[in-house]
Amino acid sequence: MCRTAGAPARGRVPADGDGGRRRGRPRRDHRRFRRALTIGLPTVWGATAITYKLACPLAQQNGLGARIVTCAVFFVVGTGLILHVRYTLLGELRQARRVAGAAQNVLLRPLPPRIDGLAVAAAQLSADRGATVGGDLYEAVATEHGVRVVMGDVRGHGLAALGTVAALLGSFREAAHDEPSLARVLRRLDRAMARHLRERARAEHPSCGAQFDLGEEAYGPVAEEFVTVLLLEIGRDGTVHALNCGHPWPFLIGGGRVERLATVEPLPPLGPFDLPADLTVTDCGRLLPGEALCLHTDGAEDARNARGRFFALREALEDAVRDRPTAVPQAVLGAVFTALLHHTGGDPTDDIALLVLRNDREPRLTSGARGTARQATTNPQPTNHL
Repeated sequence: MCRTAGAPARGRVPADGDGGRRRGRPRRDHRRFRRALTIGLPTVWGATAITYKLACPLAQQNGLGARIVTCAVFFVVGTGLILHVRYTLLGELRQARRVAGAAQNVLLRPLPPRIDGLAVAAAQLSADRGATVGGDLYEAVATEHGVRVVMGDVRGHGLAALGTVAALLGSFREAAHDEPSLARVLRRLDRAMARHLRERARAEHPSCGAQFDLGEEAYGPVAEEFVTVLLLEIGRDGTVHALNCGHPWPFLIGGGRVERLATVEPLPPLGPFDLPADLTVTDCGRLLPGEALCLHTDGAEDARNARGRFFALREALEDAVRDRPTAVPQAVLGAVFTALLHHTGGDPTDDIALLVLRNDREPRLTSGARGTARQATTNPQPTNHL
């Protein structure tokens, strides 16, 4: 019976498998050594103290010198135990931060610097010290309908809001590609929010979960959950359409000016209220080449200093783009966060998220329906949309 050249004989473990096992042994040995070290060092320090007290003749004497030596021995033992505990806790903290960083990259993944001709920069600051994720969410994806962007703010902050953030972001990343209209994307998010609240109700409050199943109003903490959501759709010609559910309107930066993109009264937040039957998408005009949008959560404008004064986000944006022909997204983020941390003394009380998009598409003149020249924007590099 012939065998393909290079194939291992039946019943024999491939060399790569042997190598993999050999590579795995040092890791297992290292973990065993660390576990033994964690248990063995306190045992050694304790045995040293007990042995000195019971077996050393100097420990049995009552002279001043003997007492000083005894105190020094126990001080060294206590210091060693404290340092060992500190080293162990720091190792666990570093491991927890690595896990949190990996979770953040999956949940709130970093945005690429360019999306379909738009320069993009985004950053988040969690109010929970030591946490890398919080209750704010954002995402921007290029679709066949244009670049679709979501910015949201979950009630509360920190790790407690992660479940809602995960539910909404997962729903948006699918709906942004599947749904032809922005209104249907919002309805998908609303259904995802309702489904998440039902699951939380069943897990945390069984009686409340039964009320959700019956279509009745639920009571308790789950019934008070809500999230503000802003949806944007930026077409290839720069036209901007929006749906706003209780979220602050973004700022439009261009021509040395900073102003609100729209002043239309937003819809209620998702969660406690049903969406209206007729969702009217707001036409926000056109984002011209060189202009930028700054999306933010309310934590940026609600941040206070020691005197109780709110942070002036609009003025910070004006300072960030002053003497600049166009707004550089990364520079805007850096300037605003620096001013915000200076304003709050480095201790914000709410999660803060900022997302800046600048239209980098090249303008061109095209012929209109009646031969008149009109301005349009094109993407200098074509993008394949999956």
